[in-house]
Amino acid sequence: MFKFKNIINSQSRTITSAAIIIGALSLVSRLLGVFRDRILASHFGAGDTLDIYYAAFRLPDLVYNLVVLGAISAGLIPVFTSLLAEASPLNRKKQEAWRLINSVLNFIIIGLLLICGLFFVFAEQIIPLITPGFSAEKLALVVSLSRIMFLSPVLLGISAVLGSILQSFKQFFVYSLAPIFYNIGIIVGAIYLVDEWGLYGLAWGVVFGALLHLLIQLPTVFSSGYRYRPILNWRDKNVLRVGRMTIPRTMTLVLNQLNILLVTMMASTLAAGSLAIFNLANNLQSFPLGIFGVSFAVAALPTLSVLAVKKDLGDFVVALSSTFRQILFLIVPVSVLFYVLRAQIVRVILGAGEFGWLDTRLTAASLAIFALSLFAQSVLPLLIRAFYALQNSKTPFYLGLVSLAVNLIALLFFCWVFSFDNDFSFFTAAILKISDLRLVADLRILALPAAISVSSIVNLILLLIWLRFKIGRLDGRKIIDSSLRILFSALGAGLITYSLLQLLNLIVPTEKFLGIFAQGLLAGLGGLAGYWLLGWLLNMEEMAIFVSAMKKKLLKKVSPAVAEDVAREGEGV
Repeated sequence: MFKFKNIINSQSRTITSAAIIIGALSLVSRLLGVFRDRILASHFGAGDTLDIYYAAFRLPDLVYNLVVLGAISAGLIPVFTSLLAEASPLNRKKQEAWRLINSVLNFIIIGLLLICGLFFVFAEQIIPLITPGFSAEKLALVVSLSRIMFLSPVLLGISAVLGSILQSFKQFFVYSLAPIFYNIGIIVGAIYLVDEWGLYGLAWGVVFGALLHLLIQLPTVFSSGYRYRPILNWRDKNVLRVGRMTIPRTMTLVLNQLNILLVTMMASTLAAGSLAIFNLANNLQSFPLGIFGVSFAVAALPTLSVLAVKKDLGDFVVALSSTFRQILFLIVPVSVLFYVLRAQIVRVILGAGEFGWLDTRLTAASLAIFALSLFAQSVLPLLIRAFYALQNSKTPFYLGLVSLAVNLIALLFFCWVFSFDNDFSFFTAAILKISDLRLVADLRILALPAAISVSSIVNLILLLIWLRFKIGRLDGRKIIDSSLRILFSALGAGLITYSLLQLLNLIVPTEKFLGIFAQGLLAGLGGLAGYWLLGWLLNMEEMAIFVSAMKKKLLKKVSPAVAEDVAREGEGV
C-alpha cells in the first residue's frame, strides 16, 4: 500500500521521465478511445448517426476549449508554478498560490454555467450555423444531444483546474488517469445506455465520463494541500496576470475552433458519413499525437515556466531543444508507419459491422494525409507552451491568424483538387491508391485533412522563426543534425515495413481480421526494429536519453521528489 501511495503522489524529476508516465497512461487512454471508436463504427457505420453524434460535440467542446483551456494552459499553470517556485516557509507565496486556484476555479464555474445555459437555450438557433447541410430531422437530434452534453464542460472545467495543481506539482500519474476514466464513461454509454435510451445514451455517456474525469483527481489534489474556499477576487494581482495571458490564448483557441468549424461546415455539405470519416481518421492520428506530442508538452511546461521565472534562458533553450528533438525521435517513425500501414490500421481498428470497405479506404486515405503533418502537429503544443512559459500568449494568437487564413485557402484549393472535374485529381487519387473509388465516393472529404496538414506545417515554421527572435537562439544546428538522422532512419524503417508488407501479402491470407492484424503487426514490428537498428548505427542521442529514462523508471523505486535540479532538467530531458 505504501509503494502504491508513493506512485500516486510521486513527482517527476525530468521532462522525459514525466513524459513517459503521461505517455504510457495516454497510450491506455488512446487504446480505450480506439475501442470506443470501434464500438461506434461497428454499431452505426460511417453515416447519419455518427455525423449527428460528432456534430453534437462541437458546441460543448467549443465552450470547454475557449473558457477552460485558455485559462489553464496559458495563464494558470505558469503563474501558479511561478508562485510555488518563489514560495518558502518564510513567505506567503504558497497562500497566494492557493487563493489564485480558488479564484480561477470559481470564475470558471460561474462562467461555464452562464455560457452553457445560454447555449442550451439558443441551441436551436446556433446548431444550424455549424451544420448547414443537415436535414431538419438531423438538426433536431444534434440540438437534443448537444443540450445533454453541455453538462460535460462544467465538470471538465472543474477537473481541469484541479489537474493544473497536479501538473504544477509534477504529479502526472493521477492527472494522466483522468482521460482513461473519461473514455470508460463514454464506452459505458455506447455499450449499455444506447440499448436503453438510443442515441441519447451516447450523450449521457459523455457526461458520465466527465464526472469520472473529475472524481479520480480529487484525492490526490486534496493530499497536495488544496482546500476549497469560496473566493472570487478579480482584483487579485495574480488573477489579473492570469486574465491578461488568458485573453490572447482564448483568441488563439477561437481560431482553432474556427478551423474545426470550417471543417464541420464543409463536411456537412458533402456525402453522408463525410464528417464521421474525418473524425475517425482524426482520432486515429491523435493516438500518437497525444502519446508523444502532448505528453512531452504537458511534462515540459512546469520546467520551462520555472526556468523562465529564473530568467535562465540558457537552460531554457537546452530543455526546449532537447524536448523538441525527443518528440521528433518518437513521432517521425510512427508517421512513416502510419502512412505505410494505413489500410491495415483502419481495417483492424474500425473494420467491423456496418463499417464497410469504402469507409475503410476513405478513412485510410485521410489518415495518410494526416501522417504527412504529424511531426508538425506533435511539436506545436511544445512550442506554444514555450511562449506561455515566457508569459507571452499574444504571439501564438497573431501567428494563429495567419494559419487560419492558410487553412481556409488550402481548404478551397484542395476541394478543387479532389473534385471530379479537373485533371489534377487523377494524379492525387493515384498517389493515394484510391482511383477505384472515384465512381462511388466524394473525394472532397480528403480536402479536410489536407488543409489542416498544410496550416499546421505553416504554423510550426512561423512559431520557430518567431521563437528564434524571442530567445536569441534555438540550438538549430543540433536540431537539424538530429532531424536528418531521424528522417533517414524513419525512411529506412518505412522501406523495411513496405517490403515486409508485400512479402506477407503473398503468404498471409488477409480476408479475415486475424490475417490483416498479423500482416500489419509483423510488418510494423519489423519496421520499428529497423528504425532502432539504424538509430543505433547513427548513434542518435535521443535514443540514449529515452533508453536511460526508461531504465530509471522501470528499475528504480519510486519516491517523492522534494527538490528541483534545473541543470538535470535541461540535460536529462
